Amino acid sequence: MNLNLEKMTTEISLLENCILVVKDGYVTKINAPSSGHGKQTAIWRDGRVIDVLMEERVRIE
Repeated sequence: MNLNLEKMTTEISLLENCILVVKDGYVTKINAPSSGHGKQTAIWRDGRVIDVLMEERVRIE
């Protein structure tokens, strides 16, 4: 990500699979689970994300 603090803008890649959370002008990148399976849940308070819960699933073949 390219960040421009003067304009409060950022440039992101559309080729990367991830979740981006913007909070108070700052971007936090949440990567996919390492196993490739799972879920992320955003916890909100007063209109802002305060936590992200991550669950990872492991497939047994």
